[in-house]
Amino acid sequence: MNSALITKKLDAYERLMRLDKPIGILLLLWPTLWALWIASRGHPDWITLLIFITGTVLMRSAGCVMNDIADRKYDGLVERTKNRPLATGEVSVKEAWLLAGGLCLLAFCLVWQFNKTTILLSFAALFLAATYPFTKRFLAIPQAYLGVAFGFGMPMAFAAVNDYIPPLAWALLAANICWAIAYDTEYAMVDRDDDVKIGIKSSAIFFGKYDVLAIMLCYAIMIGLLAYIGRLLGFGKFYFAGLAAALMLIIMQYQLIKKRLKTDCFKAFLHNNWIGLVIFLGLILQYYLPH
Repeated sequence: MNSALITKKLDAYERLMRLDKPIGILLLLWPTLWALWIASRGHPDWITLLIFITGTVLMRSAGCVMNDIADRKYDGLVERTKNRPLATGEVSVKEAWLLAGGLCLLAFCLVWQFNKTTILLSFAALFLAATYPFTKRFLAIPQAYLGVAFGFGMPMAFAAVNDYIPPLAWALLAANICWAIAYDTEYAMVDRDDDVKIGIKSSAIFFGKYDVLAIMLCYAIMIGLLAYIGRLLGFGKFYFAGLAAALMLIIMQYQLIKKRLKTDCFKAFLHNNWIGLVIFLGLILQYYLPH
């Protein structure tokens, strides 16, 4: 195989893992970092931090590959996904399975450095990542399942740092589920017409004309849960300033999605990276600045 073919194949693998679209990595990473900072009281071990960041990239990549394996017969029918490598035949199903397996094995090698509780949770995380694509066949709101899958790094972070999972970790996970329903409904609004045609379920279809209201309600519950957690932990002005900034960004998103234009809904989805970031910055300032 000459260098041009190798380069072409590597490019196809990159697109299959969505490394060219890092928004998914960031939406998976921010809640994991929230949990890691809270679990370690603002002083995470840097080796642990590096392992979680690397593991996030590996598992998000593996999840994308498994998603495309499951959806390969549907992706070609949807405008946004018709050029994905499995749909076009650039990558074979066998290659995709080998790639997903290799990514999961690398991630497990990282998790093996932690305690038994974290290792056991990693199997649950793998199950969630592997089964999420199929929930779109039967769950009315598969985005809720995605929220669990995208947020499972939160209980794992508490387990890795403290070797147990406090109730607070599940409250954080609940906040992440609400966040995922909100941002992935914005994403699903882009594909709603195609999803209806091919029989794929999504929250955008389920909520129907109440989609914008449902999104805002999910955001409100998310912010409410995070505020409650902040009160429990005795956080002060910096943390709540981060939540206030997130709320302002959510209001800006409402302006984008209220007309339900596909391009604006996709922009709103992408803007969720900044919500995750400002909440994390609030945590950083809370722990590191005098108050």
